Amino acid sequence: MSAAATPSTARPNRLARTMGQLDRVPAAVRPWARNLVLRRAVPFTGTAGLQYLELTPQRVEVAVANQRRVQNHIHGVHAAAMTLLAETATGMVVGMNVRDDCLPLAKELRVAFKRRAQGALRAVATLTDEQRTLMQQSDKGEVTVAVQVSDESGAQPIECEFIWAWVPASKSKTSAPAAPAATPQR
Repeated sequence: MSAAATPSTARPNRLARTMGQLDRVPAAVRPWARNLVLRRAVPFTGTAGLQYLELTPQRVEVAVANQRRVQNHIHGVHAAAMTLLAETATGMVVGMNVRDDCLPLAKELRVAFKRRAQGALRAVATLTDEQRTLMQQSDKGEVTVAVQVSDESGAQPIECEFIWAWVPASKSKTSAPAAPAATPQR
């Protein structure tokens, strides 16, 4: 990509193109189709029942209902499910921007649990134009992704910070052969 390319002029990556193809699906079934595609790509999000509400290169919104499969012992959304929600939103917004020849990797996570969550949760992750440009022009780097997790009352029961890195994807699908085991000396 040329140095002059900006997020608005860069060619969308594979994930963004796939999500764009869903625009051809009738609006009434588009959310179902989007969830189906993404849950097949990341099966654990389907296990937890995450709902992908919005996916753009600038903003991703994901929700989880307060259902038995994600509840803790006090019938609220479990801490691990809250973290999964935030990680999924940040990972998807990074995934919508990283170049096709790169692999996104979660590098660091900080979570502070501030209050008990009330009902369902939503996570909204965003990237700035500067972050998007960096991801589209560099074959490796890292960004701190902003994410807000709110519950049904509008409060934010957790504060999160996710650092995502990206590196060049492996050129080969096969791993290098293992080194032979050392022979013991007699």
